[in-house]
Amino acid sequence: MTKVCCLLISIFFTVNSFAQNSSSTSQNTQSVESNLPLSEVENQKPTADDIFIDAERNERSGNLNEALTLFGKAAFAFNSDKKLGKYASALLRMSNIHLMLNRYTEAEQVALNVALKVYARMGSKVGQMATYSQLAKVYFAANKLPQSMWFYTQQGILANLINNKASYIDSVLGIAAIKIKKKQFYLAAKDLSRAEILAKNSKIIQFEQQFKNTRLAISERK
Repeated sequence: MTKVCCLLISIFFTVNSFAQNSSSTSQNTQSVESNLPLSEVENQKPTADDIFIDAERNERSGNLNEALTLFGKAAFAFNSDKKLGKYASALLRMSNIHLMLNRYTEAEQVALNVALKVYARMGSKVGQMATYSQLAKVYFAANKLPQSMWFYTQQGILANLINNKASYIDSVLGIAAIKIKKKQFYLAAKDLSRAEILAKNSKIIQFEQQFKNTRLAISERK
C-alpha cells in the first residue's frame, strides 16, 4: 500500500512540475480568458483525452521526457474522473516510456504496483494481460530472465483464456527470446515454429518481421 501511495504521489508531482513549467504561458493568456464567458474558457481547457493524444504525439516524435510528463498528467486527470481503464492505460504508457529511457525500476513499479492492481480491481483480463506483457519486457531488458519468463507465461495463459491469439504469439516469441539469451537454441526454435504455425493458421501477419529476426538470432548465436 505504501508503494502505491508513493507512486501516486510521484505522478502528482510530475503533473505539478508540468503545471509549473507552463505557468508563464497561462499568465499570458489570463487577460484574454478574462474577457470570455466562463463556458468558453472551460471549453478551451484541454481534456484528459487531449493531453493523452498530445503525449502520444510527443512519444512518436521522440520527445520522451515531455511525453512522460503528459502521460502522467493524463493519468492524474483520468484517476480524478474515475475513468479507471484510461487511468491504467496511461500508467502503462508511462511504464513503457521509462523502459525506453532504460529506467527499469520505475518502469517496473508503475506497471506492477499501480497499473496491474487497477486492472485487477476492474476485473479486466485484457488489461492484466497487457500489464503482464509489459512487465515481461521490462524484466527482459533488465536481464531478469526468470521474472521475464514468469510474466510471459502468465500473459500466454490469459491470452489462451480469452482466446487472444496475437497476444499468445507475442508471449511465445518473448519466451523464445529468453531461451536464445540462455543459449537454449533448440527449445527457442521449437517455440518459433509453434508461433509461426499458429500465426499461419490464424491468418495473423503482424509478426512476420519478428519471426525473421528470431530465426536470424538463433542461427547467428548457434
